[in-house]
Amino acid sequence: MCLGDDPTCAAFAEHRLRYRRDMEPERRAFLKSTFAATGGAAAMLAGGTSLVSPALAQASAAKMAGTRAAKGAGHTAHYHLPANADTVHWGYFSKSLKPQVEIDSGDFVTIETLTHHANDDAERMVKGDPGAESVFLWTKETKGVARRGAGPDDAKLGPGGGLGVHICTGPVAIRGAEPGDVLEVRILDVAPRPSANPQFKGLAFGSNAAAWWGYHYKDLLTGDRPREVVTIYEIDATGRRDWARAAYSFRWPGVTDPNGVEHPTIDYPGLPVDHAKTKRNFEVLKGIRLPIRPHFGTMGLAPAEAEMVNSIPPSYTGGNIDNWRIGKGATMYYPVAVPGALFSVGDPHASQGDSELCGTAIECSLTGTFQFILHKKADLAGTSLESLDFPMIETAEDWVLSGFSYPNYLRDLGPDAQSAIFEKSSIDLAMRDAFRKMRQFLMHAQGLTEDEAISLMSIAVDFGITQVVDGNWGVHAIVKKAIFAERPA
Repeated sequence: MCLGDDPTCAAFAEHRLRYRRDMEPERRAFLKSTFAATGGAAAMLAGGTSLVSPALAQASAAKMAGTRAAKGAGHTAHYHLPANADTVHWGYFSKSLKPQVEIDSGDFVTIETLTHHANDDAERMVKGDPGAESVFLWTKETKGVARRGAGPDDAKLGPGGGLGVHICTGPVAIRGAEPGDVLEVRILDVAPRPSANPQFKGLAFGSNAAAWWGYHYKDLLTGDRPREVVTIYEIDATGRRDWARAAYSFRWPGVTDPNGVEHPTIDYPGLPVDHAKTKRNFEVLKGIRLPIRPHFGTMGLAPAEAEMVNSIPPSYTGGNIDNWRIGKGATMYYPVAVPGALFSVGDPHASQGDSELCGTAIECSLTGTFQFILHKKADLAGTSLESLDFPMIETAEDWVLSGFSYPNYLRDLGPDAQSAIFEKSSIDLAMRDAFRKMRQFLMHAQGLTEDEAISLMSIAVDFGITQVVDGNWGVHAIVKKAIFAERPA
């Protein structure tokens, strides 16, 4: 039988992709940690270091086993959540959304996600794909997903007003999740969504928009100023090529949507671009390979402070963090704010640099497989997760803390928070928040004194700009697990 080593096999590409995925060290390590946790043993990542202590892992696993026994189920379940007009919500989080699926702690869910930029090239990213076609359907008579954003239904640009842009699949409700709990979300796999157009078989595509909300927009040197430029990137959907290349670029031509509303800039998500009106540059970025690192820009839980929350600014329950480290092999920890937690994911990216400077990443539809572990508040005392009130990233080698200009802008900025946040963000504020969170983590989780923590932060913690385009700007702080290798538990 071909194991991905026989080029004459009719299914060689499929077998090769499967072989590569199965053999990846981080995949094997993560599957092992998944097995350990669901079996009731300690949840251990590389080097035996995790935010989840053996005692907490055992307590959470015991609750999983009790739930399964009460239901007469012997194993965790695996669900599949497709992306279509019935399963997505566009541009907002809400504590009142009806769950698309309800699961138990320990269960797995494979979730399809669509980029909200797919209509930048519908021929490559929408055509022939029933799920994408249902979401992006827009004629004068009908709209696949009417609401796009957290704004009013009668907004000039369309329902929701574009106050929030990300297509989010979900939510997923976790039975028994309550405010004060922590939800652990393990990203077991991430794969690009192949183009369904036979003309582009084996390929996937993404869009990068250098747009009006980008950091660069009012600081251009050449050509017409200002301008919005979209670059379409090509990705090998089979996994045989681990880099992307530019396909072409074009100036935003201005769009008149099917309802007759004019959009001189990219001011509403999912606008259909008519390439008969663009001049495409197929010579862009020739000879340059862009390493891909697929991840989810927007992933998190529903906040409690408002009924409908713009998907753009990130906050304490996650959301649009836009950190490329939230990809395969990573684990996210979120404080639960509402019953059921209500997890949603979207804004899929093929690649992004720290800062997301021009406004977007390579916005590319992806499918992820996740495992959800619920840690109850009563079991958190004395653990590293006891005081967690912000989203935290864990990889095999690092702990990554997310600092924002306003840690909980919905609370911090009052009734006008969702508009005020776009006027008040700064890197200084985000850096201050990242510093305070890292200090708290080192003192609480690692048992350092404040003086020890401050010294360590200056010599061993890397602070980086996560993004400067999402309203609530972000700075992340990265500390290597290895520096604690000899520290007593």
